[in-house]
Amino acid sequence: MLVAVMPLAACQGAQSSGSGPEAASGAGSMPGDMSETQAYSGIRADETVRFTGTEPFWGGQVAGPTLTYSTPEDPDGTPIAVTRFAGRGGVSWTGTLQDRPFHLAITEGQCSDGMSDRTYPFTATLQVLGEQRQGCAWTQRRPATLPDGATAP
Repeated sequence: MLVAVMPLAACQGAQSSGSGPEAASGAGSMPGDMSETQAYSGIRADETVRFTGTEPFWGGQVAGPTLTYSTPEDPDGTPIAVTRFAGRGGVSWTGTLQDRPFHLAITEGQCSDGMSDRTYPFTATLQVLGEQRQGCAWTQRRPATLPDGATAP
């Protein structure tokens, strides 16, 4: 039951920091405003989303119906069949890893991995193997940046 509710809770709490399609989170909108009923559009369904986290280290990418989850013990990653859900404040993907629920939620928000000088445009919340982890995410269209404003590799 908790996993079924998480996509909604994770996506509804994000605050938008921009304008245009990326800001269509519905956060702070007035009742009756169209954005309250619009799905998040800051990450398109055809985009590849990359994500990373620390302590413990984890990362990967999701493209279409396949998410690849990697760790230092599995650097090539494990492919997971996932279902995408666009809520009001972000996007989530759910699937199964080792017969346990796997859930990744990506929301708008400046993010630091705590180990580099990169700033990421999205935060990542991962539920995996009974643990909740926090990290950062980016896309080609919305890349990580360096302190001088340059796009990070």
